[in-house]
Amino acid sequence: MKVASQQKTLWAALVGIPFLLAAVVVTQMRIDARAQAAQGTDELVLTSPSTIQKLSLGYDGLLADIYWTRAVQYYGARAGIAGKNFNLLWPLLDITTTLDPKLIVAYRFGAIFLGQPGTAGPGRVDLAVRLIERGIAQNPDAWPLYSDLGFIQYWQLGNYGAASATYLKASELPNAPVFFKMMAARIEALGGSLETSRMLWSQIYETTTSTDIRKRALTMLEGLKAQQDEEQLNALAEQYRGRFGRAPGSMADLQGAGLLRGTPVDPQGYPYVFGADGRAQLNPSSPVTIPAAPPAPRGAHK
Repeated sequence: MKVASQQKTLWAALVGIPFLLAAVVVTQMRIDARAQAAQGTDELVLTSPSTIQKLSLGYDGLLADIYWTRAVQYYGARAGIAGKNFNLLWPLLDITTTLDPKLIVAYRFGAIFLGQPGTAGPGRVDLAVRLIERGIAQNPDAWPLYSDLGFIQYWQLGNYGAASATYLKASELPNAPVFFKMMAARIEALGGSLETSRMLWSQIYETTTSTDIRKRALTMLEGLKAQQDEEQLNALAEQYRGRFGRAPGSMADLQGAGLLRGTPVDPQGYPYVFGADGRAQLNPSSPVTIPAAPPAPRGAHK
């Protein structure tokens, strides 16, 4: 009789746990709704992730999915509407990722939501970075998170050095696409370190098995070499200007002044020329392309 009673109690508890969990969630939602209706403000009565985790009774994953759904619905109901705030967005994401640290989608899209400016979101890039860094700490081999972090660092923070380092670190992860090393090299070039960029592109060229990527790497290496050549020729042009009070009109001017020997050519064998502004540039007939800068990052600073 005693064993039967214990088994009956155990089964009752097992059956009752899901209902208890549902009751916790429903109660939380009802409390939130009443608080918002009464006060006209966003408020979560249960804001402590650790407390909610204890109340989940082991159903962390299920509850995380519920809170993630709430976060998406909350953001969607406010995005693009003037006068709406996003005060609950971070708490919802905080709770979600605490309950399920492996929920990659919550880190990725949550960071996008947090970083949007104006009526599209709260413009909290700092929290977006915090969320992605938390995701990386919990999922160190998830290369998409590094991609997101690099994107934020470059496009939203204008921190070229940090973005390049992030992409380079991502390129070292298992199964990470070679694209990351390409991005690291490209950003490093924009940040002013041409030598580092050329080193990275050289590594891509020497190690890749893809014909297309190898061709792309060679094109970038030629462009970077031409960019470096132009910088050196412009330095000589400044010396010429200092001596004669005018810009050189041709390479022959530099040669005549003893500043240059021979005729410098680009990686494809075309001689460099000086433009109307007195600065060195590629020959119009040359197929070499100088790497172009992408759109300036919002709020960029160096």
